[in-house]
Amino acid sequence: WSSIPDNELLTLASQNKLRDPKTLDAQVKRMLADPKSQAFVKNFFGQWLQIRGLHGMSPEPKLFPDFDDNLRNAFETEAEMFTSAIVHEDRSLTDLLNADYTFLNERVAKHYGIPGVYGSRFRKVTVPDHNQRGGLLAHGSLLVTTSYPDRTSPVLRGKWLLNNIFGTPPPAPPPGVNATLETKPGTLPTSMRERLAQHRTSPSCNSCHVVIDPLGFALENFDVIGGWRTQDEAGKPIDAAGQTAGGTK
Repeated sequence: WSSIPDNELLTLASQNKLRDPKTLDAQVKRMLADPKSQAFVKNFFGQWLQIRGLHGMSPEPKLFPDFDDNLRNAFETEAEMFTSAIVHEDRSLTDLLNADYTFLNERVAKHYGIPGVYGSRFRKVTVPDHNQRGGLLAHGSLLVTTSYPDRTSPVLRGKWLLNNIFGTPPPAPPPGVNATLETKPGTLPTSMRERLAQHRTSPSCNSCHVVIDPLGFALENFDVIGGWRTQDEAGKPIDAAGQTAGGTK
């Protein structure tokens, strides 16, 4: 509830009854049924999944003119309704990554390319292509907050997965590493995969990026603002395949 305990909780605690599993279970269910439990959704998931960072992101307007505050707020609503449903409906934790549904209004549905959703009201929608838009990793809120203003970042997205899903954060980069991955002036733009391959030629960089990059590449079909794409910023075909350090494709 992000607040002080109410009288019922205080009374049970003073009587040491919250140590009883049945009593504790009943109180958890009572608290979740209260509208104040929405504070848990906003605060816990907002911090863990870094949804709060959405309001600090500013995708480049000339490159992504479809992004505005309405879409930003809609992404936030989608994420909150999605995570709230998992909590309040007592759904499987695996739904976070593998759900075949999300919560959309017309604006977000159109942005995702999902037909048949009209009006500003958010409602639960089964996604037509589960492999393309299923689960949290396809949410605009996550994809925007793990991108740079003008391009996607397999590194940011891979690090997000390692930190927030796998719980195995990579070490900080060594001092003096060039993290911009820019193409040299006067040369044709290279794909992100090519730029990161060049970056990994340094042994000090490769030890981390061999773990980070394959996870991030898996999300490269999503652009900076969560739209589906088949070409990257350089006009190169997207290659979203990857292989973990352990050999898993």
